[in-house]
Amino acid sequence: MIRSHGAISDIGRTAWDACADAPDHAGNPFIRYDFLQALEESGCVSPRTGWKPQHLSVTDAEGRVAGVMPLYLKSHSQGEYVFDHSWADAYMRAGGRYYPKLQCAAPFTPATGPRLITAPGSGRAAVEEALLQGAVALTDQLGASSLHITFLTEGEWTRAGAAGLLQRRDQQYHWRNPGYADFEGFLAQLSSNRRKNIRRERRDAQAGLEIVAVTGKDLTEDHWDAFFAFYMDTGGRKYGRPYLNRLFFSLLGERMADRVMLILARRDGRWIAGALNLLGADCLYGRNWGCLEEVPFLHFEVCYYRAIEEAIRLGLARVEAGAQGEHKIARGYLPASVFSAHYIADPALREPVARYLDRERDAVEREMDYLTEEYSPFRQDGPTPPKGG
Repeated sequence: MIRSHGAISDIGRTAWDACADAPDHAGNPFIRYDFLQALEESGCVSPRTGWKPQHLSVTDAEGRVAGVMPLYLKSHSQGEYVFDHSWADAYMRAGGRYYPKLQCAAPFTPATGPRLITAPGSGRAAVEEALLQGAVALTDQLGASSLHITFLTEGEWTRAGAAGLLQRRDQQYHWRNPGYADFEGFLAQLSSNRRKNIRRERRDAQAGLEIVAVTGKDLTEDHWDAFFAFYMDTGGRKYGRPYLNRLFFSLLGERMADRVMLILARRDGRWIAGALNLLGADCLYGRNWGCLEEVPFLHFEVCYYRAIEEAIRLGLARVEAGAQGEHKIARGYLPASVFSAHYIADPALREPVARYLDRERDAVEREMDYLTEEYSPFRQDGPTPPKGG
């Protein structure tokens, strides 16, 4: 049986995390009950903010939850990082109604992870198919224009395409760890100019500052107060309306402290900048950054170089530093594919979007190859750097 739920609490932590903690989901923090429920409890995700929960669950013959999907009925396209504004504009100009739409995602989080989330031993293929079919059926039942599954895994993307959904490919910039012993081991694989530039940037950024990584039981409300001030300053200046409120960060620290790492910079006892990271089983996910004092290269130090150091220390396979930013390439973050899948109910919109996506996928692949070949900071005479997905 497949059901839709107006709150993740209707499914419950035990049933949800029995699916989210399946070994092949690699400990992704953004699909766990505590992360998604904190978004709902804090009010960041709600009908008022344009994110109405419509989560799906699949139960087996014994009534046990065998699969779940984080799903939202949306009245806008904000906080998604896979842009469909041009589709919405074109459809509305033609007299169509693009909103509401259904969005399968970890809200406000451009990080790849499972979206068809299945429990171990559940007959995975059948459960994934049920979730896909259920989401499409719910789209039609609600009269929504479309269904968008964003930042799903490549395997899920392939299966969604086989089920008839439109496939979209984009790129981010990820740092890969082939087993470096330390940061100097990473630098040794870079060209001489890049090594010198990074060392200079780090020296300038660190001058007069104390930079620390705080996680687990060491996290306090004082740390969250400082970070929230950074977050609000960045959000207010760049985007106009930050998505997350102060309560969300308290709930995150209360329930997922062991998955959280704040990297904070302090001058003369005063916190001036910081970045929020979440820890997965094999990845450090960089999420939000902010500062109250402009310091040259401090953003690179806190968000990129310290993240690399922590990933090496923890033995993590990669760092995902969020959306966009070709400047990351020079700092060792190479192009990596990210994926989304789309069901559009009206053929009058679906067909032109399908043609566009065919061209876009080819263009993205060519750009990734070009950026890697032309701008990679790794030595040409060194080992081949690890590639993104």
